[in-house]
Amino acid sequence: MRQARCTLVLAALVLGLTAAPTFAERNLVPTLERRFTVCPDRPAEPVWMQEIPLRQAYQRVLVQDIYRAQNLERVVEIGNCDCTTRFPSWDAAEAVFRESYASDERWEMLEASDGYNRRANAARTAAKAICDAAGNW
Repeated sequence: MRQARCTLVLAALVLGLTAAPTFAERNLVPTLERRFTVCPDRPAEPVWMQEIPLRQAYQRVLVQDIYRAQNLERVVEIGNCDCTTRFPSWDAAEAVFRESYASDERWEMLEASDGYNRRANAARTAAKAICDAAGNW
């Protein structure tokens, strides 16, 4: 009886491995290449942000938060969500970072990130409605 049970388990295992579903054939290997369906020609982050050491990643996050808040607020302010409005160059966000935060301590940058996230979230609903209408959300 025990041998029959082991044989059934082994047969089920072999059948399960050989009858793999077709979806398993898809290429699920992650890449670092980013492809966007909305505004695919958006500008890349500045190189220094992409190369920042992991221990200083909070600096990159702050610039990203500044960028997001600025862009969502701009969409709402002008009532337009074309790709250049929603995803402009990174120059303005970089300038704010360099002028106001570059020499700050880590905790100060994290605090600033929180403030920019609040600003972005406050503008998000109105910006989403504008961008949905333009097909850019």
